[in-house]
Order: sequence, then C-alpha cells, then structure tokens
Amino acid sequence: MTIDAKTASAQTLEICKTAPVIPVLLVESADTAAALGQALVTGGLPVLEVTLRTKAALDVIAAMAEVEGGIVGAGTLLTAQDVKNAKVAGAKFGVSPGATDALIDACEAEGLPLLAGAATATEAMRLLERGYTTQKFFPAEAAGGAKALGSLASPLPQITFCPTGGVSLDNAGSYLKLPNVVCVGGSWVAPKDAVTGGDWERITDLAKTACTKLGGSN
Repeated sequence: MTIDAKTASAQTLEICKTAPVIPVLLVESADTAAALGQALVTGGLPVLEVTLRTKAALDVIAAMAEVEGGIVGAGTLLTAQDVKNAKVAGAKFGVSPGATDALIDACEAEGLPLLAGAATATEAMRLLERGYTTQKFFPAEAAGGAKALGSLASPLPQITFCPTGGVSLDNAGSYLKLPNVVCVGGSWVAPKDAVTGGDWERITDLAKTACTKLGGSN
C-alpha cells in the first residue's frame, strides 16, 4: 500500500505526539529486544526508533514489533533497500538523517511514514516542497541547538520538528518549549551498559523520569 506525503506527515506527527521522547536505540542483540522494548513502554515511552546500525537491527525490529503497546520504527534509513527491509521486519515508521528523492520515493512506495532529517532552512524547505510538514532536526546540537531550531519557527511555521542528536534530559526541555517542536529523540533513556547488562528496571526508571520532567504521562 502506497502513501502520499500529506498522509505520511500526518501519521508521523501523530506518532511523535505519543510521548515527549522517542528513544533512539542501537541494539547489538535481538535477544534483549523484547525486554528493552517492554521496559521503555512500561516507563511511558512507547515509540521506539531502532537504528539500522547493527547486524541485528532488523531482528530487533521484528522482536520489538511484538511488544504490546509499542510503536517500532527503523532509524538510519539510507537506501530503498533499507526501507523494504524495515517494512518487512515490522517497522511502522522510518527515520532518516537526511533525505533524498530516492529514499522518499521508496518510503511512499512501501507505505512507510518517514520522519526525514533536515539541518538547514534549505533542507527543510525542500522537504516541505515535497509535502513533508513533520521533520527531524538533525544533528540538533551540532546544527545550532534549540536557538537555531527556534529561529526557523517564524519563517517556516508549517513545519513541526523532532530534534535528535546531542539531546539529553538536561537540554530536552529547551527544545520542547519551542512552538515548532513536538517531541525529541534521544539515546539517554537506554544507556548501552544498562542494555547489555539487562538492567530493565533502570531503563524503565529513566523513561519515567523523562516523562515526568518533560511532560509525559508518567
């Protein structure tokens, strides 16, 4: 089933509205996927971005897709093949660091809503020209942080962003206060040592803290 840009942006926006933080997950083993996903969902962060940066990523997506209440997406989409693989694995949405016409075409053809990345006004305008009003601001801190993103709100009020890249619990609030930000993406809610050590209680606590401090349900 194909999807058009307007529908894709609307669906992505609804996903982004689910919680203040989208955990950005780099998972080395599918064996930990279900428990990790459940820990984050329990903590109030049901939208899970699994980056395609490990050999196990597609298996991780497949496992997390079975977690009740979770909404699993594939991050670091770079090629049309990535999009096809992610969709087959069970991803409900895609995330990319930037955007090319080929990648956008592939997502639309596969019916996969895309949160495409932009770091400049020109990149944001190109995505807007294609019909994408919900975008990822990446790399957020390196691209100027909340001050830079806030400056885009006035000339580009029709675009809503999810900033990712260098976002932490300490600075997430400065982004979420902006009128053009719906949520943030961050890896701090699932630290590598907690994942490899199976410390699911810690991850749930980090998710709950993020929701409490940043305006989520917990």
